[in-house]
Amino acid sequence: MFLFLFLFLLTPYDEISGTRTSSFDLINKTRTTCSHKSIVFNYTFCLASLLEIPSSHMSNLQGLAIVATELALRDATRTLSVIKGLLRNETSGLRQMKTACLRDCDLLYSDGVVTLVDSVGAFLEGRYGDAGAWVTAVMEGTTTCEEGFRDVDEASPLTERNYSLFQLCDVALCIMNLLGSDVLSF
Repeated sequence: MFLFLFLFLLTPYDEISGTRTSSFDLINKTRTTCSHKSIVFNYTFCLASLLEIPSSHMSNLQGLAIVATELALRDATRTLSVIKGLLRNETSGLRQMKTACLRDCDLLYSDGVVTLVDSVGAFLEGRYGDAGAWVTAVMEGTTTCEEGFRDVDEASPLTERNYSLFQLCDVALCIMNLLGSDVLSF
């Protein structure tokens, strides 16, 4: 009996239907809804990212937003380390323009890490609008980083990383928008 109650409590609760649902169903429903709301949303990327983290297997919509934001924070932190490594190797023949772009990206990602931490705090306080605005700012930072290389006709060593962070933020933002609006329409 205790085991049944324990498993029941770990099963995610669907705020919309008022019933228990499997975490895969919740993730799948979320990514389907988000893909209809955003033209840049990557359906496959969302599923792979959220299923990567075990806590997302036993989560509600708020938990999925936190997982997505924490994934974005982890991704931004790793990319920041890559950028710093590339800048340390600056003497290995990087062109001056590429170095300048990397420095700009370093600032953007440094700010992005702090902003994502702040957005988690705002989200936990129920300030979904603030959290969403800050996640949007991080998304814009990835675009600005990528465009910096394009503007000076340099190949970006960060294209995949910028795309990954943009998509992780898009997942988090979509979920935050669902929570900030009428959840029953989800």
